[in-house]
Amino acid sequence: MALTRGRFLGYEFDRMVILFSMVDGQREIPCAISTSAMDDLEGVARSTPNQREAQFMRLRDRIEERAASKFLGLGVSEVAYADRWGVAWPN
Repeated sequence: MALTRGRFLGYEFDRMVILFSMVDGQREIPCAISTSAMDDLEGVARSTPNQREAQFMRLRDRIEERAASKFLGLGVSEVAYADRWGVAWPN
């Protein structure tokens, strides 16, 4: 099944990640992307904390495409955590 857009959950300043979710059928998959990954995707040196939500919204399609591709390619049904480029899976 293809992952679909979930919810924007917020910005965790302490961990420097944006939390969001994707949906797999009836199951919500928690995900995150590092702020440095978003800066790399956008080609900026560093966005300020008050710009992070807007930055995520601008990059959302690209971020979710990468997350869904990794999720489906790995065939993993565990909780998703984003690495610098999308989603990595816990060992």
